Amino acid sequence: MKDIIHGLNKAFESRIRLGIMSILMVNENAEFNMLKEVLNITDGNLASHTSALEKLQFIEVKKQFIGKKPNTTYNATALGKKAFRDHLDFLEKIIRTKS
Repeated sequence: MKDIIHGLNKAFESRIRLGIMSILMVNENAEFNMLKEVLNITDGNLASHTSALEKLQFIEVKKQFIGKKPNTTYNATALGKKAFRDHLDFLEKIIRTKS
């Protein structure tokens, strides 16, 4: 059981990033305000975590205006979905491993 946590993806250590990816795995996309409300976090907190996931190319960000209001939506990339599935698979492996 030595080094058991090394298979976990460091990008998902944060509960917020874990929450963002969880939402994007079951929804085609999600708007900024929806993520903020569901995760109960501030604008700045959400922005910093989505930025980190975007840098890793785990999510795509689409910014547009609807009327005069800015609208930001996010979706998980194929790379992000695979990384998240691998992370969850490894968590399951840890849970099922006997000490």
